[in-house]
Parts: sequence; structure tokens; C-alpha cells
Amino acid sequence: MDETYTPEEIERGRLLFAGNCEFIAGVSSLAIMIPEGLPEIAFAGRSNVGKSSLINAITGRKALARTSHTPGRTQQLNFFEINGQFNLVDMPGYGYAKVSKTQKKEWKVLIRSYLKGRTTLRACFVLIDSRHGIKDVDLEIMDLMDEAGVNYRVVLTKIDKANKEELDKIVEKTEKALLKRPAAFPKVFLTSSDKKINLEELRVVVDLLTV
Repeated sequence: MDETYTPEEIERGRLLFAGNCEFIAGVSSLAIMIPEGLPEIAFAGRSNVGKSSLINAITGRKALARTSHTPGRTQQLNFFEINGQFNLVDMPGYGYAKVSKTQKKEWKVLIRSYLKGRTTLRACFVLIDSRHGIKDVDLEIMDLMDEAGVNYRVVLTKIDKANKEELDKIVEKTEKALLKRPAAFPKVFLTSSDKKINLEELRVVVDLLTV
């Protein structure tokens, strides 16, 4: 992650998330999809990657997105209005083995339809566990985003728990893979919810994407 931001940009990002954060709707099917309006930023990631923890950390809320020791709890598209300026969309966690095949199929249909049909979707953050790197289930969601032409950035989570040498290898391997993907931002973003690493910078990126 080579990006640096000015104090003014960091303050804008802080103010963006310091305002009101309100749950709007949980959408489990296209039939009840909320109308398009504000710009949207989506967060995707396989179960247990730390998606809810990261969303709570950047918004400064303890329980905006539900966290659980049981993976796979996010089973719908959850929309949160942030400071009246954009909607944060918490996408269903994928890759959880104990979910039924029917449920997995329904999630995939919902995600594909949302990605292809949402003109207000500005970008998606694809969360990857920094200790494990990209898995096959991550490639599936990235394929969907490439097909839909949705800009996305890979965010490596839990970097405080990763071995430095192994992390460097994961970063190198991931960025090499991203160069081959038409809709992907070429650099990864390193984060830790627990240690609050690069949360300010992540807020700036969201702010710039929603202007």
C-alpha cells in the first residue's frame, strides 16, 4: 500500500464516519431490493475474514455490523446509510462449509444480480485474510466483479496476526494476481481492526470514492 494522504483528507474521512450511521434494510432477494439513490460502497469477504469487525472499526461503532464466533451470519445484503452521504453495503459472507447448497446458490444469485444491476455501486472492497491469501472462493467473487465491471480493491485483514515474512509474500503474490484482473485496483490495502491499522486511510479511500 503506497498511498499517502494529507491531514485534510484524513480529517474529511474522519468526519464522514463521525456522523450518523443508520441501518436501512436487509435484502435477501431482488424482489425487495431498495431503490437506487446514494452512492454505494460494498464490503465482501468469505466467512470469518473479519468483515463485520472491520466495518465496525471504520465506523467507530461496536455493533453496527453483527459479529459472531459463528461464521456465515451475514445472510443478506445489509444497507447502512453513512452520514447521509453514501450507503455502506455489507454483503453475505461466502465460503462457509456448513451452509446448505441451496443457500449458497441463492447467495450467489443475489450477489451476481446486485453487482451487475446496481448503477449506484461505486466500488467494492474484497476482504482477504492476510494469513491465508486468495482462496478459490475469493476468485469466484472477483470473477463476478470483473464480469460486472465493478471496481474493487483487495483489503488484507488481520495483519497484526500475520508473520511479517509471510505477509510480504502474500502481498506480492496477491498484487501479481490483481494485475491480470481488469476491474481490480493493482495494490492491496493492509488493515487490522484490533490494532486500528490503516483505518484512517481506509476512510479516506471511501470518502474519495463517494464524492
